[in-house]
Amino acid sequence: MDATAKPAFFVAGTDTEIGKTFVACALLHAMRRQGLRAVGMKPVAAGFDADGRNEDVEQLIAASAASTVATPRALVNPYGFAAAIAPHIAAEEEGRRIELATIVDAFAQLRARADTDALVVEGVGGFCVPLGDDCDAADLAVALQLPVILVVGMRLGCISHALLTQQAIAARGLPLAGWVANRIDPAMARFDENLAALQARIAAPLLGVIAHGTTPAAAGAGLRLPG
Repeated sequence: MDATAKPAFFVAGTDTEIGKTFVACALLHAMRRQGLRAVGMKPVAAGFDADGRNEDVEQLIAASAASTVATPRALVNPYGFAAAIAPHIAAEEEGRRIELATIVDAFAQLRARADTDALVVEGVGGFCVPLGDDCDAADLAVALQLPVILVVGMRLGCISHALLTQQAIAARGLPLAGWVANRIDPAMARFDENLAALQARIAAPLLGVIAHGTTPAAAGAGLRLPG
């Protein structure tokens, strides 16, 4: 298979801690249900334990493992920082610089692997979080030239966050392939009305609504893939 023809998506979020990793893993499960050998990538991660493990990276590797052979961690996660803080601050404190070219090269290597049919690339923080003095996570999505799947954390304030993120994605010239409503606040008032408002205003298909307390595998069964 021509590597450039392999489907790949960039998972962005309306904020941090709204379920990007969970949705990325659910997408990997959904792809596997369609017979695709799908691999997750977390180009930039912050917050590693004493054993050198990051929870998001580990979850993506676990969700990928059922359909592919072991994938080199250096390709899955080119940049990892010890402190669980904004990536540009973490990089500065460690005297390192996040280079988009390094991430693009790792992505190309993953896409070219014979055992990989599809890729899910998870961003870091919100869509426009800085990665350094001269680039941000949106620039990374542009460098990879991937359609975006937006994760909306369903809680009070999510409508504005989602619509502003949609505008930022459009401003970078990237297609919004779809969005996922993730019920991070199970007690959210007027959930149905908020969901309807988002559906009326986001110019992309709703790929699924994820119930609070479910698993990535179960959520993947209820997601539809873009296209």
